[in-house]
Amino acid sequence: MSTLKRPIVTEKATGLNEKGRYTFEVERTANKVQIKKDIEALYGVTVTEINTMRTIGKMKTRGTKGGQVTGRRAHGKKAIVTVKEGDVIDFYGNL
Repeated sequence: MSTLKRPIVTEKATGLNEKGRYTFEVERTANKVQIKKDIEALYGVTVTEINTMRTIGKMKTRGTKGGQVTGRRAHGKKAIVTVKEGDVIDFYGNL
């Protein structure tokens, strides 16, 4: 099973793509070795560096007929992957 959930395609993450850095949402239990193995197998690139960070889910409040309901989105984990110079990951190639 892959530890990668999805690539993160935001304005900030897309700006890092020009520098050879790509951002992915990964499983919370994944470690750097597993992430590196999955990215190299899936995209055929050489990974030189991985930075991971755990993200805390946002608090959300919604007003309903019965009053306000408060909850939290799920916690997550992101990985910023640096690939070897000259390697490119194309997220839109299979569309």
